[in-house]
Amino acid sequence: MIISHKYKFIFIKTRKTAGTSIEVFLSQYCGKNDIVTPIYPYVEPHVPRNFKGIWNPIYEIIEKKGYIYGTIKKLLKREKFYNHIPAWLVKARIPSKIWNNYYKFSVERNPWDKTLSHYHRVNYKAGWNMSFEEYIQKRKFCLNHPLYTDSNGAFLLDKVIKYESLNEELHQILNSLGIPFNGHLDIRAKTKYRKDRRSYKDIYTPEQKEIIENAFAKEIEMHNYTF
Repeated sequence: MIISHKYKFIFIKTRKTAGTSIEVFLSQYCGKNDIVTPIYPYVEPHVPRNFKGIWNPIYEIIEKKGYIYGTIKKLLKREKFYNHIPAWLVKARIPSKIWNNYYKFSVERNPWDKTLSHYHRVNYKAGWNMSFEEYIQKRKFCLNHPLYTDSNGAFLLDKVIKYESLNEELHQILNSLGIPFNGHLDIRAKTKYRKDRRSYKDIYTPEQKEIIENAFAKEIEMHNYTF
C-alpha cells in the first residue's frame, strides 16, 4: 500500500494482480514523507517508509468487531499501515482531507486466471505437492473485492484497473499524476512460482470452472468478467 503526498495518490494493493511490481516501481518515485508498506519477500529497489505509527482504534473496534484482535495486534506493533490493508481501513486511519482529495486506485484480475496464479504460489509453499484439484477443493481463494469496497459492496476507489490492460491503464493514471512511465511495467516480482504457462482455459475442468464462477460471483459481476 502506498500513500504518496508528493503525487497525491493512494494505491491499494490487491492479491495476484502485479501489486508488488507496481509498488516496487512506484516506491522509487515516492518522496521521503510518503507512506510505503513493506513487502515480503523483499524485492529491490523497494524502500518501505513511514508505515509505523499510532491511531485511534475505537472505530475499528466498534464498527468492525471482526478486526478487534488484528487491530490490537497491529496497534501494539505500531503497524498503522501494512501490506494488503483494505481501503476502508486506510480511510479510517487518515485525515478525510487526504482521502477525499487524493487519487485512489487498485488492480483486479480475471478470477479464473487469478486463481490459477494463486494456486502456483500456494503449491510452491506446499513444496510442489498439491494438485490443482486439491487446491480448488480447499476453497481458500484470493477474493480481492473486500480490499476496495465498503461493507455494502460499493467501490471506495476512483479506479480499479483491469490486469488484462494493466500497462495501458497504468500509463493513463501515472501520466495524469505526473509520474514518469514508459508504458511498460518492467519490474516483474513474484513470477518464479508459476512453471506451467498454459492458459487457464486449457486447465480448468467444467466443474472447477463453475466453482470459481460461484466463489467470485461478486467480482465477476462488478467487472464483467467471463471465462
